[in-house]
Amino acid sequence: MSELYENRELSWLRFNQRVLEEAEDKRNPLCERLTFMSIYQTNLDEFFMVRVGSIHDQMLLEDDPRENKTNMTASEQLVAIRERVRELGKRKDESYHKLMKEVEKKGIHVVMYSDLDEKEKAFVQGFFQREIQPLLSPFTISKKRPFPFIKNKEICATAILETKGGKSRVGIVPCSNGMFSRLIEIPGSKGKFMLAEELILHFLPDIFSGYNIATKSLVRVTRNADIDADKVYDEELNYRDHMAEVIKQRRKLEPVRLEYTRDVDKKIIKRVMNFFNIDKEMVFNTDAPLDMSFLFDIEDMLRHDKTLFYDKRIPQKSPEIDESLPIIPQVLEKDRFLSYPYENIRPFLTMLHEAANDPNVVSIKMTLYRLAKQSKVVEALVEAAENGKDVDVLVELKARFDEENNIEWSRTLEDAGCHVIYGLDGLKVHSKLCLITMKRGKDVEYVTQIGTGNYNEKTARLYTDLCLMTGNQSIGAEAARVFNALSLGEVMKRTEHLLVAPKCLQNKVIDKIAREIQIAKDGGEGYIGVKINSLTDKKIIDKLIEASQAGVKIEMVIRGICCLHPGVKGKTDNIRIISIVGRFLEHSRIYIFGKGEREEMFIGSADFMTRNTVRRVEVATPLYDKDIRDRVRSFFQLQMSDNVKARELKKDGSYDYVKHTKPEIDSQSIFYEEAYKAAGMNETSEN
Repeated sequence: MSELYENRELSWLRFNQRVLEEAEDKRNPLCERLTFMSIYQTNLDEFFMVRVGSIHDQMLLEDDPRENKTNMTASEQLVAIRERVRELGKRKDESYHKLMKEVEKKGIHVVMYSDLDEKEKAFVQGFFQREIQPLLSPFTISKKRPFPFIKNKEICATAILETKGGKSRVGIVPCSNGMFSRLIEIPGSKGKFMLAEELILHFLPDIFSGYNIATKSLVRVTRNADIDADKVYDEELNYRDHMAEVIKQRRKLEPVRLEYTRDVDKKIIKRVMNFFNIDKEMVFNTDAPLDMSFLFDIEDMLRHDKTLFYDKRIPQKSPEIDESLPIIPQVLEKDRFLSYPYENIRPFLTMLHEAANDPNVVSIKMTLYRLAKQSKVVEALVEAAENGKDVDVLVELKARFDEENNIEWSRTLEDAGCHVIYGLDGLKVHSKLCLITMKRGKDVEYVTQIGTGNYNEKTARLYTDLCLMTGNQSIGAEAARVFNALSLGEVMKRTEHLLVAPKCLQNKVIDKIAREIQIAKDGGEGYIGVKINSLTDKKIIDKLIEASQAGVKIEMVIRGICCLHPGVKGKTDNIRIISIVGRFLEHSRIYIFGKGEREEMFIGSADFMTRNTVRRVEVATPLYDKDIRDRVRSFFQLQMSDNVKARELKKDGSYDYVKHTKPEIDSQSIFYEEAYKAAGMNETSEN
């Protein structure tokens, strides 16, 4: 059965390869390709911090455990990961240098010291001595001088230092303290720059003037970030303070990867590797800069040339919502629907502010996972609390890498008089759920919002997500039960309308797949359509395989990880899976079961990953409004027809671009064109 499954980690690396392909794709404007190159690197950093760190931890806790799909042991996974990362690393280096040649044609050159003429060398030497060297903190390592703490992803210049007596030691200089620019402009030659770490590396003889530099390199360590906040819970602290301590601990976790530049004497790498206690197999050489974030600075320098960027696109007004009128009555009249980033998030924000000021509104309840740095959602909730509304907010402090932001927002909400809770023991609350409760006379009335994406105005312009605002009172009553359970530290054990993990989502999805299997066995047309970010849940995967064998047609849009191989004869040949990686990050989740009158359709926050289906609180809502279902079905079908940015998953786990035919169907571009047309705008107009 192994031919049917893909290892989760290797599938993720295939996804990041698709990101790298976007950096290589000359159909994308040059500066957008630079962005994809930077995203490739930051993705890989997080992969090592979280996934590779997790596998290391598994090996410490168990005797080389096996994963449940390909039966690979943890050590086998690490071997496969290393081999694949090295392959991709070579490709990334080549792609970077090709990109920089194109950047040079636009008048920007990132050079090495050896590329400078004598006048320029004199300048950088003076600049280094005046502006950089006084701000550095160099170290030499000996018995009395232990290896300094090196921050996660910090670039350091390192060298083997030899004394006149023949002894050697390691010298190390952290290169990024935030007090000088990473890109240093060379005067007299417009558009010529040098990276600060390269300058520091060159002048190591000046820094360690009492030594001979035997060999030198730039190095960068990636630390494990996989820390279980619940397992290290300190009962002496309140939960928010505990999470602040967890963040501090994470910064000091063990390194899991060492990267270095140049083909250097292996002595220096071995010494540094030993200091960090990193296995030699987790050491990677690169011919490109260790940190690609400076590429965004280059983009800013080229901002004047609009041809180097995507055409400007602005979220449009929804034709279904009259923004000149109050939003809440419109939602009570008929379900309203928004599709980001094609449509503006503004109606939802307006609805929150209306609720904050509506005398009929008794309470607002909301789950918050990731928020913008300047959150208008929080502004509305604070406004509501200050107006005397009951505001109950579940802030998930375990939203990885957003913990500090969420901690600060939780304090802001508490200070305003909101009731803030922090989730459930052992479960992250990942749902996107908002409930507005009104009282008119003796009647209680609900307005509910359920979405696929975070309450983040910034990502609503970058991620594709869906938002339902409904006055359906049955959905509202069930959402109220979800919040009651959360406030009591419990989970939903039974639902009628909503799919609510961890107890009422995976099982219900499997039941709905089983229904399609029976339909197909009875001679009917079984159908399943799914759009998610990742598929790893083996119970759902196995049920999909069973459905394919029964003749159920299955169409799936899966942007990232996919542990199922489609197209295996007699087993998964009724399954077609595509991945769309393009200008906007595909983030919406859609589940469709059946066709025609028996069609059921849901949108929600959960991918079909075990972490979502059984280890998180997730909520998916049915779409009962026919117009909205028609719209979402059309949306899904257009994505399945994409022949520009879609790549099809093959039975061996590889991806190929969908065979290009006329007309071109770039689903993301078409969705924006439709949004502009529906709003009565041309594509250069703002609203």
